[in-house]
Amino acid sequence: MTSVTDSASLRRSFYLLLTTVAVAVTVAKIVGAENVYEPSRFASQSETSYGADRPSFEANRPPVRKWPTTRPAPTSMFGSNDRSRWATIRALVDTGTYVVGRRENFKDTQGPFTDTGIIFEDGYQSLDKVMNPETGEYFSSKPPLLPTLLAGEYWVLKKVFGWSIDRDRWWVVCTLLITVNAIPFAVYLVLLARLIETHGATDFGKLFTFTAACFGTFLTTFSVSLNNHTPAACCVLFALYPLLRGGGVPYSLASLFVSGLFAGLTAALDLPALSFTVGLFVPLVLTRPRQALIGFLPGALIPLGGLLACNYAAVGSVLPVYSEFGGPWYNYPGSYWATSHQPGPHKGVDFADEPKAVYAFHLLFGHHGWFSLTPVWLLGAGGLLGLLTASRADIKTVLALKKTSPVWTPRLLGVLAVVVSLVVFAFYVVKTNNYGGNTSGPRWLFWLIPLWLLGTIPAADWVGRFSTGRLGAAVLLGFSVLSVFYPAWNPWRNPWVLQLLEVTGWLVY
Repeated sequence: MTSVTDSASLRRSFYLLLTTVAVAVTVAKIVGAENVYEPSRFASQSETSYGADRPSFEANRPPVRKWPTTRPAPTSMFGSNDRSRWATIRALVDTGTYVVGRRENFKDTQGPFTDTGIIFEDGYQSLDKVMNPETGEYFSSKPPLLPTLLAGEYWVLKKVFGWSIDRDRWWVVCTLLITVNAIPFAVYLVLLARLIETHGATDFGKLFTFTAACFGTFLTTFSVSLNNHTPAACCVLFALYPLLRGGGVPYSLASLFVSGLFAGLTAALDLPALSFTVGLFVPLVLTRPRQALIGFLPGALIPLGGLLACNYAAVGSVLPVYSEFGGPWYNYPGSYWATSHQPGPHKGVDFADEPKAVYAFHLLFGHHGWFSLTPVWLLGAGGLLGLLTASRADIKTVLALKKTSPVWTPRLLGVLAVVVSLVVFAFYVVKTNNYGGNTSGPRWLFWLIPLWLLGTIPAADWVGRFSTGRLGAAVLLGFSVLSVFYPAWNPWRNPWVLQLLEVTGWLVY
């Protein structure tokens, strides 16, 4: 008993130390973040300078960007994706509207066009915008719920401290990023450690999984940038924790409400995660309908209703702006997306036009691969499949409408993780062709990370029984950490695998 107690105490110390380091790294990345101009991405000004005769890492051809003639304004906003959200936050607080720009001559079909507004200012320029063809007003193409919530925090900072996102950019941006990325990540690690302790079987399996959670996923990479994927991943775990915490504790209405609230918020932040929300709800409503309907469901409807309300307030429709993709809201004259119809090679990854089989391969095992960039998920896949094959009794219990406590078990979670992962992967293969744009990882899948971490536990327990298994797991973790920390300056860069393919000339978009 003493050795077991000592082992548990040592693991808790390990969790504490790793959590401290992981959160400190995250905060350091946030407060030290700055959009850096990388010389390899710009054309050489001299034929004799180093690298003048070499292709850039972004494509196997000389860069065409011109080095700025004047100093760019310092900013911790990195690219189109996050700038689009920051523009909405500033517009809501400083101008009281979701409108981030206007085109004066929006009826014209030929340029030059007169575009003004936040989204066209230095530091806020973004491709992720749409234009209402009836009014010429520009809006962010990103779902408005997250910017609306953060605009509330910016409003408080402005009223209390007098901070302006332009004059006091670092104070505002860092504070908001710590709120939305760092603090939730800290809570995420604490709760995950508890679940690992509850459901893990061996020291190696528990410690390996927690180390992977701290340093081996892209949540760390994207913590420096305002995005919807990192908070969505945290919300997945927050939704699961009340259902999986163990100890024979029956579900209360409060715990189901909390689970539903975060499950709904996950979907509101990352729309395809609605499959996760529904997947959590179905076993609950089948086995304990009253609790599910008055506990889980109202919680889930709050953030989903908030998303619909924000959509309507922004553009006059409850449908997301994404539903207009391919139409005049996106393909207005002069739009970035309108260039997809123009002839010419090598337009970039945004306009990749590949057979779906090739696209699916690269999204799983290729240059943007879920497994190739984060090979620790090979263990996760093994663990989830093991849970799936052992879940027959759990599925029968749910289908028989038996009221058990708890409904959710690791085996049933394995079923949910596999089904949801397949649905989401198939959705993106069918509906997209650009891997999420210039991004260092398969960002659309990031919210699945907690599900796969929990699936990693039994696989890590098993491989930890063998010295070769422990060595192999360490190698997988090492390559995962490499991918996570490779984009040192900016997460909105191509993955190292794609950069390697491009610089060698094997693949150019």
